[in-house]
Amino acid sequence: MTPITRERAERIARGHACSHCNEYTFRKISVKPASDELRKELEVEWVVARLCGVCKHLTEVGIADDGDIVYES
Repeated sequence: MTPITRERAERIARGHACSHCNEYTFRKISVKPASDELRKELEVEWVVARLCGVCKHLTEVGIADDGDIVYES
């Protein structure tokens, strides 16, 4: 299986509602490769920081190499 791309990780993050207000509008999204620690501990490939366009809540989403969301904080 091929790991997902940065663009696919962004689409996955946009496809999940804000955990605070349940809206799908995001003002800013930043996709970065996961650190070595996160890769080893949680098997996360991408870390996405999202700023909600409605409530301005900042969340971080960890996405595995198969496209599953591992955590959201």
